[in-house]
Amino acid sequence: MSTASTTTTTEKIVSDISTPQKPKSYPFWYGGAASIFACLFTHPLDLAKVRLQTAASPGDNLVSMAAKIVKNEGILAVYSGLSASIMRQATYSTARFGVYEALKEKVNSDPSKPAGTLMLLSCSMVAGAVGGLVGNPSDIVNIRMQNDKSLPIDQQRHYKHALDGCYRVIKDEGISALFRGIGPNLVRGVLMTASQVVSYDVAKAFLVDNLGFDPKTKTTHFTSSLFAGLVATTVCSPADVVKTRIMNSSNSNQGAVSILMNAVKNEGVGFMFRGWTPSFIRLGPHTILTFIALEQLRKFNIGM
Repeated sequence: MSTASTTTTTEKIVSDISTPQKPKSYPFWYGGAASIFACLFTHPLDLAKVRLQTAASPGDNLVSMAAKIVKNEGILAVYSGLSASIMRQATYSTARFGVYEALKEKVNSDPSKPAGTLMLLSCSMVAGAVGGLVGNPSDIVNIRMQNDKSLPIDQQRHYKHALDGCYRVIKDEGISALFRGIGPNLVRGVLMTASQVVSYDVAKAFLVDNLGFDPKTKTTHFTSSLFAGLVATTVCSPADVVKTRIMNSSNSNQGAVSILMNAVKNEGVGFMFRGWTPSFIRLGPHTILTFIALEQLRKFNIGM
């Protein structure tokens, strides 16, 4: 090999090492697929959380609520409304993860100037709003199907599955009913996405840059997602409780402010954090499973 050829090859290798690589572009549906995988395991916890949030009075905890569901409705009842939960992840989570990654890729177009936390927060807020809007119909059906058995018999809706639920809502209450609670849901979508995906990215970067963690190991992914779950549960709890009560209600004249004022008056400010523990017990594993599944999709380039 000639000296000139060797020099050229060496310069190319040095250039490849020193030049920051542009982040790889992944399929839009990765986040939704990872979230659907997670919900298959965490749906019973989500069911208990919804039941606690819509209870007329506090008193139950996660264990006692789960025991009541199994005792009164049977073991299979812990998966009540699973089809709506899957539809929710296929709409809400696909939209918010997909939009966030697309926007993040856009602001990180210059590898030498990675986006800061404030820019990532801006991206996540837009993504969360889009997800909240797209996922609102399935969210309403999801909450109603999960809470149906706890209602008096004459008030139960008996949706067969998620699509039947959407059809029945439109038939009985009008298409606008599919967007009931859109305000709190948009707020929750923004808060959830901002607190979950950004805190995951920030935690992962901190672990890798400051503590020497390997960015490709499950230990790094687990630790980062656990932190993200803690942050997201705390930030989203108030909006989540109000949203759940609005969507479970058949009274279209009762808005977020009215529900909030009545709840504070009758139950105290603490109602906004009712179900925090089951929310974290549900959201923690859900966040961990989602990000681990997402990282595995990226690792093996599934669908690319």
